[in-house]
Amino acid sequence: MSQTHQGGCHCGALRYEFTAELDDVGHCHCSICRRSSGGMVVTWATVPRSSFRWLKGEPACYVSSPGNRRLFCGNCGAQVVFETERTPETLDVTVATFDHPEVAPPQRHVWVKSRVAWLHLDEQLPGEEEEVL
Repeated sequence: MSQTHQGGCHCGALRYEFTAELDDVGHCHCSICRRSSGGMVVTWATVPRSSFRWLKGEPACYVSSPGNRRLFCGNCGAQVVFETERTPETLDVTVATFDHPEVAPPQRHVWVKSRVAWLHLDEQLPGEEEEVL
């Protein structure tokens, strides 16, 4: 069943909303997510692009690799959305920016070949060497 979810950045300059089932939530271990977020892992929820809308503010954009864009708050720097040309019908939203992140438990790990060896998080979840689309 689809539910409406809202969230935003740390300073409140960006707010968003989407209505979708949370059926693809995963911890990403790639080095680009680590460096762009400042965290050891980023947990993303993949949602239909058509269900997502900005309620407040206009995000800044960074092209992190060819065909991939990261949308973030130009004021506080919080990373909010990842878009890729490989899947134009969806986008990924950082679960940490949800108003209620507890509703989005992760279901898998992606890019585990890039995982930091000492990081042990949700070891019971399945893992993919790279992102499988």
